[in-house]
Amino acid sequence: MSGGSGFRGKLYRDDAVVLRVQKLGESDRIITLFTRHHGRVRAVAKGVRRTTSKFGGRLEPFGHIDVQLLEGRTLDVISQVEGVDLFGRRFLDDYSRYTVASAIAETAERLTPVEQEPSLRLFQLTLGALRALAVAEHACSLVLDAYLLRAMSSAGWAPALRECAVCGTPGPHRGFSIAAGGAVCPDCRPPGAAHPAPATIGLMTALTDGDWAVADNASPVHQREASGLVAAHLQWHLERTLRSLPLVDREERRIPAQPPGPIREERS
Repeated sequence: MSGGSGFRGKLYRDDAVVLRVQKLGESDRIITLFTRHHGRVRAVAKGVRRTTSKFGGRLEPFGHIDVQLLEGRTLDVISQVEGVDLFGRRFLDDYSRYTVASAIAETAERLTPVEQEPSLRLFQLTLGALRALAVAEHACSLVLDAYLLRAMSSAGWAPALRECAVCGTPGPHRGFSIAAGGAVCPDCRPPGAAHPAPATIGLMTALTDGDWAVADNASPVHQREASGLVAAHLQWHLERTLRSLPLVDREERRIPAQPPGPIREERS
């Protein structure tokens, strides 16, 4: 986007996940992208809301795209888009998967507070989680909790699960304190600490490690308890709530689908 002083931005290309779409004026949109090499980018898609737009359908939330952008003074400008895999089309009418995808996208945006700061690990996690939702490999609530645990690990906020968060004594431990940082031993357990079932901590460990043989067979009771701890731990560190998280359908547990497989993290 050029200005009166002769500013000329350069063209660059990247692959990206569409996190959010906002209307701008009569026919444009602001697209929030999470790119592999340039981190989070906000860009204008001009004329994308017109019926004659060549790439409007490729710029919908949760899609994996190949995008060319022109650097701008405030917002970059999308000049070309190719769809790699438009995941959102596969669950647009599935409330459970759509709300989980929304929570994943919002988390990715919150964990990339600085625009155009690369975060390859988180990009790979986000892309892998959206693909797992699209192909229905696992119960979508499990996909979300696995993503949140791994995303927190990438941010340095992983809850202690195998040892006491305070003194490091090897577990398993029955206490869990969000403020203390995870599992706590009897000596370090603060007042008000939760007492999750051992199987709940085991499920959280399996989700962190990608042990789907354990995770897929966890009982609904332990899944719900784990989901509550994961959400509370994330929002403690974010210091604010995720708008999309309360909308997630936590009663959805099993999807008749393909045999279990890992949530793949995309190649670098």
